[in-house]
Amino acid sequence: MSTEYIWEVKAKNSPLLKKKCSHCDSNRFQCSDKFRLNAQKKNIDIWLIYRCIECSNRYNMTLFSRIRTESINKDLFKKMSENNTETAWQYAFSQEIRRKNNVEADLESVEYDIVYDEVPIKELLSLNDEMLTFKVEYPFDFNLRMSAVIRICLNLSLSKLNQLIETDSVFLNAKPLQKKHKIKDGDVVQINRQSLIAFYLATKDLNL
Repeated sequence: MSTEYIWEVKAKNSPLLKKKCSHCDSNRFQCSDKFRLNAQKKNIDIWLIYRCIECSNRYNMTLFSRIRTESINKDLFKKMSENNTETAWQYAFSQEIRRKNNVEADLESVEYDIVYDEVPIKELLSLNDEMLTFKVEYPFDFNLRMSAVIRICLNLSLSKLNQLIETDSVFLNAKPLQKKHKIKDGDVVQINRQSLIAFYLATKDLNL
């Protein structure tokens, strides 16, 4: 059975919205992680509240409009009523919700950390697997390239990664990695173990 490593990409903030403020010169709004719910008889409207980063002017991004209250999942409704942060982020990162509201996100405003275990050269040498397997956990999509994650987690320069790609040593979901691939949650990266060892030994990076 092959060894599988986990690379967890954790967003540190939700993306800003590119939107001109009507009260000041700012063109960016930040998600407040709060919902606004307005019930009228048996129908309800639900918005995700954004605030201008300069003057705190409010913008409400529509999530549900004039729908029957009973048509909303009870657990989801409870989380919205309690301003659950994770739920707010699910909508703040949703490309579909932004499209419906005709707004654009500043995805470069998202900061992130990657939680991963370094793989020492001694461990690489002791394994019998032909391919090293890394599964990516990426719950919030902000157009991050797979190549950026591989370089960070394996401490590779851009030129070294390109060499691995050009020698067909890196695969994504069982297909050769494309340099511009944007990560999807659950992506599986496989790298030829011997090729990776050769690069590390060539650079004398024996402590990795």
